[in-house]
Amino acid sequence: MKTIKKVVVAGITIFALIAGSAAAFATSQYSTPAEAVAGLTGRQVQSVIDERVQTGKTYGTMANDAGVLNEFKAEMLEMKEDTLAARVAAGKITQEQADTIITKITTNQALCDGQGTGCGSHRSGYMAGAGFGQGWGNKDGRQAGHGHGFGLHDGSCRNR
Repeated sequence: MKTIKKVVVAGITIFALIAGSAAAFATSQYSTPAEAVAGLTGRQVQSVIDERVQTGKTYGTMANDAGVLNEFKAEMLEMKEDTLAARVAAGKITQEQADTIITKITTNQALCDGQGTGCGSHRSGYMAGAGFGQGWGNKDGRQAGHGHGFGLHDGSCRNR
């Protein structure tokens, strides 16, 4: 079992390095998880937001229900890469820190089934993370985080 785990982690790390090198060329066409779900499912953004509020479903659950979870995870990764690239360019974090975060996100996504609640808190502590929060901030929660956390905070992945 340990060998399988090592192979999976090695594969994820290699994928993260390849994805990291491609990050300079990849830019998400969406700026929020709600926009990603709406775009991938052909829905209006407001209907996605309304469903989340009314049902409590995560964006990952909605993507999974619509059969576009893998595409949603790819878009979420691109959005986070965009955010991290901007933070590196602004000198707020190093490229090494950004690479570490991307590796952690990629590892989480490999275990993701769309049903999770993300890892960490939306507002405080170690996982406050790089403005990725999508829940308790102004309007859609963007820019609520101030730290360098690894948390996805949008329900797109489970940290298990």
